[in-house]
Order: sequence, then structure tokens, then C-alpha cells
Amino acid sequence: MTEIEVKPEHAADPYTRRVGVLVGIVGILLSVVTISSHRAHTQAVIDRTEANDAWSYYQAKKNREYTSEAVLSLLGALGSDPAKTEAPAQKFEAARGKYKADGDKIQAEANAKDDETKLEERRALRFDLGEGLLELGLVLCSLYFLSRNVFFPIFGVVASIAGTVTGLLGFLL
Repeated sequence: MTEIEVKPEHAADPYTRRVGVLVGIVGILLSVVTISSHRAHTQAVIDRTEANDAWSYYQAKKNREYTSEAVLSLLGALGSDPAKTEAPAQKFEAARGKYKADGDKIQAEANAKDDETKLEERRALRFDLGEGLLELGLVLCSLYFLSRNVFFPIFGVVASIAGTVTGLLGFLL
């Protein structure tokens, strides 16, 4: 009877365990950056929606301001009796001033929301780039198991470090 000795291939290769741990670490970093990317994209959409709502509200206030201005012009043109037109004119003048003040405040809020949106979009872009580099690093490290060539994990580590740094830059914005 012949006995066949079976040795696991990884037991003969001292790098297998190290590369396996490396793949696990890169996978964890990838998941953190991916989740951060998704959250940044969601926040950018929320900020953009709020900015659009603010701009719509601003436009409504500006329309009311212009309407009050038009009514004032009509009262001035039709006002043969100043005693009859003075009270409505004061009312529309006050409304026009209020709409202008409200519009200026809303415009400042809308500009601030636009700035927040741009910041979140830049943050999301950094996370996306970091995610792509970490995915590349993960694939390169994993190629070691097929090729047993050490340069794959080396390039994988370089890509993973670049992805981690890029992802961290997203957090620092």
C-alpha cells in the first residue's frame, strides 16, 4: 500500500500568511473608505436639495418684491387722489422692503448651502479615489495567491497606502 503525503501549499510559503493578513487589513480600510464615500455622496445630495429649495424660496420672495414694486408703480401712475392711494402705497412699500430683506437673508443661506455642497462633493471625490486605489491594492495583493510573485503585494501595499492617504484627506476636509 502506498501512502500519499499531502502538504498544504501555504505551509511551504512563508509569505502566504503575511499576505493573507495584508489582504484582510486592506479589506477593512476599503470598507471604511467605501462607507465614508457613500455617506459623503448622500450628504452632498441632501445639501444640494436644501440649496435648491432655498433658491426656490429666494425666487418666490423676489417675485413678491417685484410684484409689490409693480403695484407701487401702478398706484403712482393711477393715483389721481393721493389721499386714496397713500395707505395702499405704504402697505406695498413695507411689503417690498420685507421681501427684499427676506430675499437677501435667504440668498445668503442658499449660497452657504451651495458652499457646503461643493465641500461634500470634493470630500466624496477624495473618498472615491481612495476607494479605487484600495480596491487596486486589494486585487494586487490577492494576485500573490495565484502567482506566488512577491512584487504583487509590494505594488498592492503602495496602492493601498495611496488609497488610505487619499481617504484620510477626505476626512480632513
